[in-house]
Amino acid sequence: MENAESILVIIVSAVLTLFLIVAIVLILLSIKLVKQLRKVADKAEKAVESVEHAGELFKNTAGPLGAIKFIRNIIKQTKKGK
Repeated sequence: MENAESILVIIVSAVLTLFLIVAIVLILLSIKLVKQLRKVADKAEKAVESVEHAGELFKNTAGPLGAIKFIRNIIKQTKKGK
């Protein structure tokens, strides 16, 4: 009976060792993946901020440009009328 118990202990310890190694590898890979996802999220956030800034600039300049275009159209219409 001692042989059977020894064989079972060896098999169980080998399986547990293999499981531990696989678990460590998977944890390390998931940590690397999370770091890469954080980098991608940071880059996306910076891109959104730059687009928002560009939109604000366009919004701020659209008002004066719209007024200038409106005045220019009035001048063109008055010139056509003469």
